[in-house]
Amino acid sequence: MFKPELLAPAGNLNKLKTAIDYGADAVFMGGARLNLRAFSDNFTNDEMVEGLKYAHDRGRKVYVTINVFPHESDLKGLEGYLISLEELGVDAIIVSDPGIIMTAREVVPNMELHLSTQANNVNSRSAIFWHKMGVKRIILARELTLKEIQEIRKNIPAELELEAFVHGSMCMAYSGRCLLSNYMTGRDANRGACAQPCRYKYYLMEEKREGELMEITEDERGTYIMNSKDMCMIEHIPDLFASGLHSLKIEGRMKSELYVAAIVKAYREAIDAYYSDPSQYVYDEKWMELLSMISHRTYYTGFYYGRGQSEVHTSSAYERTHELIGIVSKEVEEGRYLIGQKNRVFPGDKLKIMRPTGAIIETTITAFKDEQGNDIEVANKAAMNFTAASTEKLYQNDILIMEKEG
Repeated sequence: MFKPELLAPAGNLNKLKTAIDYGADAVFMGGARLNLRAFSDNFTNDEMVEGLKYAHDRGRKVYVTINVFPHESDLKGLEGYLISLEELGVDAIIVSDPGIIMTAREVVPNMELHLSTQANNVNSRSAIFWHKMGVKRIILARELTLKEIQEIRKNIPAELELEAFVHGSMCMAYSGRCLLSNYMTGRDANRGACAQPCRYKYYLMEEKREGELMEITEDERGTYIMNSKDMCMIEHIPDLFASGLHSLKIEGRMKSELYVAAIVKAYREAIDAYYSDPSQYVYDEKWMELLSMISHRTYYTGFYYGRGQSEVHTSSAYERTHELIGIVSKEVEEGRYLIGQKNRVFPGDKLKIMRPTGAIIETTITAFKDEQGNDIEVANKAAMNFTAASTEKLYQNDILIMEKEG
């Protein structure tokens, strides 16, 4: 039985390391140019070098996104950028535009190409076309069912890999190719600057009643006719194995370290459990508990089991049971630890410890001091470092989280 790759988002260097530490087989990142997350912490060359070394030293892979639909001005310097990525040792580039693909074949002919979901590939003939253009992997459109994916797998060459998203945000436009952001805000979604107008709250106005806004109430928060639920396939790992997918992809380069850690941990454990003994595999509710900790919209299974459109949309409100408090840097003396703060915390607060392996355990941290050794009553300054004692032993890169009230 083939074990699919678990592919995680790397929005910056810290998130790359988190994804690798928590079990991702590969990560995808944005470089300095031409990727669809213009507002994420895209990697500089120096950061990319460090990230590649961190991944490669642990036997993992790194893919770089060059998946915009470029205008003429975007093509300037493309050849040099592609050559620099090859020299850095990038394992593959994720592409969608035929012009970029043609240029890559000319200047970096040995570079592995993965076709972005932006290319809307939904059938085997299109997949074969792109394969003949030098593409090794097709990242399928989100609009496909598992049955359709199986059919595509049967009708393409064995060496052509298939990848699909299994967790994360969905888009109201076909495979993310949306013009709404450009029209409303001048920010081009197809060049990485989406303003996400599908998440806005809208009203109706009748043409002869100018200025009279009418709300169609769905719940107490309003109606969000374009705002999709989040995809989650953690309960359906056996079906994903049976689909013929080579790579299972998690969306979310703009999300936090907690998001990356929790989702990679859950899917890593589920994939490994099924692969080790399919006949005895049992879904474990703890995986959904992990996924419920992080900020998300209501979960559903996307298009994988059909197109139940009435179940797609939700309000813009996020659900979240826990928040990220800090990440442990090191033990500074026995029982005292340096912590990088992410959200406000008080001495005596009960926290949970998340690690790449093992169950989540609880601790209480006390006796706070700032970096100068002065006693403090709260850690509440953005990104501050502080030390604290812990009732449980802590280790470098432990993620500290706290259950939200209410």
